[in-house]
Amino acid sequence: MRSREVRFVAVLALSLLTLMACDAGGSGVTAGKKIVLLLPQTTTRFDTKDKPYFEAKLRQLCRDCQVLYSPATQDAAQQAQAKTAITGGASVIVLDPINGAASASIVAEAKAAHIPVISYDGLILNTADLNYYVSFDDGAVGALQGTALLTALGTKTNPTVVAINGDSADKKAELFKAGAHSILDGKVHFAKEYSTPGWMRSNAQGEMQQALAALGRTPVDGVLAANDGLAEGAIAAMNGHILKPLPPVTGQGAELAAIQRIVSGDQYMTVYDPIRVEAETAAQLAYDLAFGVPVPSSMTNGKTVNNGAAEIPSVLMTPVVVTKANIESTIVVDGFWAARDICTTQFVAACAVAGIS
Repeated sequence: MRSREVRFVAVLALSLLTLMACDAGGSGVTAGKKIVLLLPQTTTRFDTKDKPYFEAKLRQLCRDCQVLYSPATQDAAQQAQAKTAITGGASVIVLDPINGAASASIVAEAKAAHIPVISYDGLILNTADLNYYVSFDDGAVGALQGTALLTALGTKTNPTVVAINGDSADKKAELFKAGAHSILDGKVHFAKEYSTPGWMRSNAQGEMQQALAALGRTPVDGVLAANDGLAEGAIAAMNGHILKPLPPVTGQGAELAAIQRIVSGDQYMTVYDPIRVEAETAAQLAYDLAFGVPVPSSMTNGKTVNNGAAEIPSVLMTPVVVTKANIESTIVVDGFWAARDICTTQFVAACAVAGIS
């Protein structure tokens, strides 16, 4: 081969290697990968927050990647979606399990097909084959709720509290409960405590009605509600009981209706999870796993969560307490909810008092 041809071949090979390196580095010039995002459609949060944030971040990293999104309300449907993803050649599956224990079978099938699985927001249980877990520090959530409730109760001696916990079959619910009890035990009297099937608002309302009937004239000083939906149910029951003024009620999730209840004074606080950070972290991790990019140790900082079978490498974000005093500096500044979303006609005056503009 003549020297000119040799030089041409060498330059061509170097160019191809450069393009391949760019592909692995996330420059936007990439071979397409299928990133499957399976979320439970329990609230509008997933459609309006998690999914758009996840997709936007992945587009920055890999413009040729596909995000295949499927919501499900039942475990059987999610299982079917996962099977379709596996047989359809998914590169990575990002899964928020409807049933944490049952979803172990999804991980097993994915591993057999050499597909990494990231457990997102909720933890997949009883499998050592799960690659990563991305969520918030669930024990911290309960502790934040308990601390906030103590603050709201002030100097009352042995105050009476009703606890409306989440579904006992959900590991997250048990972590929230344990975190709250670690703060409140010995400082309050738990007059009634419930584990709410399916985390349903209607069930929470019924539980609070039972508590009020059982307590009779004993005043309820505070309500420990594990999330905003349960808080809504408890508040509806107390309003139906014509309980005035309402005691402080905790929550979690920063749902729009909950933020409005905080503005109006019906709910005391919520725990806000900066979902953009969670979704973007999951997208980055999915990209790394899809393209075989080494995941930096700084992503997990050595943190793990035990899922019943193994210590799973975990990326755990820090939640934030939101009360009327800091809605503007947290929820609004982050763009989670705009002032115009919160301050509808019914809440304009209350927003002005809370300094939300």
